[in-house]
Amino acid sequence: MSASGSRPGSEPWKVTLALISVGLTLLLWINGLLESLQRPSVGNTLNQRQLELAVLAAPLLPANLRAPLVGEAPERLLLDELDRQAVSATEGGTPESASNLLERGLLEASLGRNAQARSLFQQVGEGDLPSLQAPLVEALVAGDRIPLEQAQRLSAPLANQPLMRQLGCRQLTGNREGCREIAAERQAALNLVMVNLLPAFALFVGVALLFRELWLRRPGKGPVAPPLVGPNLGLVDATLLVAGGFVVLGDLVTPLLIRQPTEALLKTLQITSPLSDGISVLIFYLGLMSCPLLILALMLRRGAPPEGGWLQFRWQPLGLNGRRAFKTFLMVLPLVSLMGWLVNQFLGDQGGSNPLLELVLNSQNLPALACFALTAVVLAPLFEETIFRGVLLPVLGRELGVTWGIVVSSLMFGIAHLSLGELPPLFVLGLGLGWLRWSGGRLGACVILHALWNGITFLNLVVLGG
Repeated sequence: MSASGSRPGSEPWKVTLALISVGLTLLLWINGLLESLQRPSVGNTLNQRQLELAVLAAPLLPANLRAPLVGEAPERLLLDELDRQAVSATEGGTPESASNLLERGLLEASLGRNAQARSLFQQVGEGDLPSLQAPLVEALVAGDRIPLEQAQRLSAPLANQPLMRQLGCRQLTGNREGCREIAAERQAALNLVMVNLLPAFALFVGVALLFRELWLRRPGKGPVAPPLVGPNLGLVDATLLVAGGFVVLGDLVTPLLIRQPTEALLKTLQITSPLSDGISVLIFYLGLMSCPLLILALMLRRGAPPEGGWLQFRWQPLGLNGRRAFKTFLMVLPLVSLMGWLVNQFLGDQGGSNPLLELVLNSQNLPALACFALTAVVLAPLFEETIFRGVLLPVLGRELGVTWGIVVSSLMFGIAHLSLGELPPLFVLGLGLGWLRWSGGRLGACVILHALWNGITFLNLVVLGG
């Protein structure tokens, strides 16, 4: 292979344009990473939702399974989490939501701390409250026992919050068994298994597969990886594609151009939130993709592609790609989880979650969720793998060596998501994707792994949100 200086794309004007793009990209990325520290973390909400499932499912679980599955005192754990969030909100100058105040009050009452509960109920009544919930709060402040049917009617406005509905009914009547909703408890137990036990089992299998892979690939014993085939581009071309096309045109310019037409179109069609949020996300991501993919298509017109194409998708046989992707997913899962745990232990919650996560978690609209799913599970894996493992990794691997190519492309993959708190886990995920691209020689397997990762994350959010 010839050196990058003799490859197409090293003309002076391209070098100048690439340097300008790098400068703008650094400014955008540094600013985005710093801004991410001001964005809330979805982790708090996820933890709260899991604890709510534990409290709701606890009465249905056998005594010998209750402690290992939901803990000895799930209501106490949930109240501690809500208290922590309340302190954090106060320190940040953000008023606590009426919903959280009401939930804290109901949990205090359930634990027998009636004075604290009444104080919280009074705070809820003094704030902005949906009119349908006002009679419930008034009854809770009064503290009088009422008939079961009346309590159920007052708790009905909490239709999407079965735990609070049950706690409210229990506080108004003093009748724990009469206020139970067996169907909601069963659904909570099932959801709890999906978000806790299945991932735990996957982690166990992943660790075993990881050690097995390390043993099989010990020095002198591992299989020889196929050549890292990629586009016949140099570093200048790759820089123009990633910095100029992806970041400057895709992340900065395109949203400015399509924001007003998108808002006007949604207004004309009388499409409102939450569906408008889903459609907007989909349109904006399609816009982000368009410029870099067009630039890449123009770049790849030069010369005859090798067998399998410049990007080496090599989808067939699909079963082989799927098996490799799933196996790598299981091996990467414990490494990403470990990195996330280490970050949380040593640096704390850095915030900055992707806003799409919050939208998915809180959406109950199926068409909106379909738009979010199409963006996260189909478009994002195809586009990001094309850029980072289809183009950037082979180019960097040719110039810097495979190991550094995987490391640098993974670091850029993590930074591009503009979340300082999520950067280390995303970097580890990028390493896994880069290893899969190098060891198997198939970009299609990377797309499937990326889609699997995003899909399971999406499913977890939907389960907790529902």
